Amino acid sequence: MTALYYDWIANHAERRPDSLAANDLGSGRRFTYAMFDERIARLATVLRDRFGVKRGDRVAVFAPNTIETFEVQFAAWRLGAVFVPLNWRLAVPELRAILSDCAPVAMIHDAEFTDRAQTLGESFPAMRLCCFGGPASDYEQALAHAGRLAGNETVALSEISTILYTSGTTGIPKGVTIPHTMNLQNIINSTGPALLGRHSVFLGVLPLFHTGGLNVWANPIFHLGGSVILMRSFDPGEALRLIGDPAHGITHMFGVPAIFQFMGQHPNFATTDLSGLVSAGVGGAPTPLAILTAWAERGVLLQHAFGMTETSPIVLILDKEDAIRKVGSAGKPILHGQVKVVRTDGSPADRNEIGELWVKGDHITPGYWQKPEATAAAFTDSWLHTGDAALVDDEGYYFIVDRWKDMYISGGENVYPAEVENALYQIPALAEACVIGVADKRWGEVGRAIVVVKPDMTLTEEDVIAHCAANLARYKLPHSVVFTDALPRNATGKVHKPTLRQMFGA
Repeated sequence: MTALYYDWIANHAERRPDSLAANDLGSGRRFTYAMFDERIARLATVLRDRFGVKRGDRVAVFAPNTIETFEVQFAAWRLGAVFVPLNWRLAVPELRAILSDCAPVAMIHDAEFTDRAQTLGESFPAMRLCCFGGPASDYEQALAHAGRLAGNETVALSEISTILYTSGTTGIPKGVTIPHTMNLQNIINSTGPALLGRHSVFLGVLPLFHTGGLNVWANPIFHLGGSVILMRSFDPGEALRLIGDPAHGITHMFGVPAIFQFMGQHPNFATTDLSGLVSAGVGGAPTPLAILTAWAERGVLLQHAFGMTETSPIVLILDKEDAIRKVGSAGKPILHGQVKVVRTDGSPADRNEIGELWVKGDHITPGYWQKPEATAAAFTDSWLHTGDAALVDDEGYYFIVDRWKDMYISGGENVYPAEVENALYQIPALAEACVIGVADKRWGEVGRAIVVVKPDMTLTEEDVIAHCAANLARYKLPHSVVFTDALPRNATGKVHKPTLRQMFGA
């Protein structure tokens, strides 16, 4: 018998109706599971009766981090529809290309984005718009006059729940299809290592159009019946205040390295009570040792993990007790999944040999929306090519070295920018750094460090290169240093290297 999707929120509304489900800090609203379930049930009726949403239809959300985003997700799932969160940082032409690709029946949007939403609506007249933001909004009025959906669709776990568009650097981003089984596998694989449970309180800071914002750990927390606290947008000082306030009882958070870097550089970091954090996870990019050490000195062992949109996302996670002993490692494979490191010819790499990380299992996407050629190119015998350079040490711990595409070859030697960046972050006056490869007549390519200096401090090119010379092999040394005010980042906080290459690669 085919396994079926089941309704997490309705289950918790029945078992623990008065428990806090969500706290939307942007609007100041708090919803118990009973209240959350009621709103989702009414929204499902609105989507079906007002917008004509049916099984398999796409429903888009265009909003910052709000509780409505999750309401649309769960309401769409009750109808057997597909949830499509949109990257609000994209320009209208980029959003238009995505909407053309997935053809949503409806788009629910925040009042802050009304102008762009209406412009997009003009391009897609069949797509119905609905605006939320305050009790008088179209969204709230529709919910107030709707009844509960009489019965949910019976949906197989193999059916698509979500389409997440990757942050493509060339052409249109690809839509990663996420069946319900991927969500469930991610929850099963995450719960133990991240120490998640019904009493967990999660602070959500990553954008909800990204798999990190949705699935590490917000959706698993909803599945378990815990509480999700949403920041509309990340602010390091406010995040520290929330974590240190016992009234919130925050036990979990997850962020990219920049999140913890900015919090660690905030004046209140040294005095904030961080003792309530059961697990603080970091991933999305290699984390400089300086960041891990700064948090460890405050008693917080940042729990490294590795994943991708295509992998639901968790693939590797480091157990908390190994955070110091295996600092820098992304951990070991999750319970239900296979991982291997291969050479360029697909043969298994030896221990401590750098190769490409491949993954396989039920937590892997079946492919990209309406892109069979891209899907075929991403797999070999059901193994997904991650595009990440990795190695496995003698104890079976995995280390993500860098992205394959970010590696450059200098004088015939492979150089992984993350290793150079890790050395750079040991410089006390340095606030941010990134390394790219640039063309060189003699060596083919050499490194260029792009550096941001801390306020009221000084740093010279000679200082930077001398520090690297004392800590790295000669072929890894950056040959030039560029100073700038800030590094360009994407919406999740990761440095956007294509932009850096455009700005400083010549």
